[in-house]
Amino acid sequence: MKYVKLLHNPTAGEEDHTKKELIPLIEAAGWECRYSSTKEKGWDKIEPDTDFVAVAGGDGTIRKTALTLLERKFSDKKLPIAILPLGTANNISKSLGITGTVAETITSWKKSAIKKYDIGRIEGLEESHFLVEGFGYGIFPRLMKVMKKVDKEKKSTPELALQTALEELHHIALSSEARHYHIAIDEQDHSGKFLLVEVMNSRSIGPNLELAPGADPGDGHFDIILMPEEARASLAGWVQQKINGEDVPFDFTPIDGSKITIHTEDTLLHADDELISLKEPANVTVELQPGVLEFLVPEE
Repeated sequence: MKYVKLLHNPTAGEEDHTKKELIPLIEAAGWECRYSSTKEKGWDKIEPDTDFVAVAGGDGTIRKTALTLLERKFSDKKLPIAILPLGTANNISKSLGITGTVAETITSWKKSAIKKYDIGRIEGLEESHFLVEGFGYGIFPRLMKVMKKVDKEKKSTPELALQTALEELHHIALSSEARHYHIAIDEQDHSGKFLLVEVMNSRSIGPNLELAPGADPGDGHFDIILMPEEARASLAGWVQQKINGEDVPFDFTPIDGSKITIHTEDTLLHADDELISLKEPANVTVELQPGVLEFLVPEE
């Protein structure tokens, strides 16, 4: 029997995603389950005989777990991560093709495959950061800043939170100023004025916006989105279609790259779901670290 370490964010998901519901589901599928709440001290202590880690939560909880596993000693065995997506956007799980119910996902672990997953190392800020989903400037960090101030009632359910974020994003897309960025992608100059600069590792970002639908987080390169002023109307129109419930693709071609350097006067940025406000402009480098994480994914 294999040992599963369940790391659970008890504030994510609905009532049927509690500790009392999740553990029996895992044990009924033939696993020995050990539980920790990510809201409690010592949640990151993982028993040596653990075979894989299951994360029940949203993108933030997955990122938190992934970075904790990266900090483990080299002598510790590499542990795959199984995702039980309970968050609002679930961008990471969707990029990995994990879309079933909690019960279906747990059952699939028996026949799952290992997926190597790249991350990005971010240098040039006051502290070192890693990206699992994406890193960028412009529209999205501004959306994150606005959403922190939105009334809790407008974020009371995942559906309402996504709808509110889309409505705020539409306003920002129409009103936000394009800024100048000095950008080099694999030593090729791509500088210019942009509304949005995103180094993406997942297909979607923020409120389930698939800016890079062809992205593969294990393909050895990032998908970089540099959106100029002339794309403003198209972006705003696409967001409005999403608000109206229309699931349509956004026609924008990303740039492939594994090392990106950025210098700008813009001091508001994000690394995954972390909003970063700098005291002064910085020269930032984002470099891909290939295949350092492993996830359990459904077999094709």
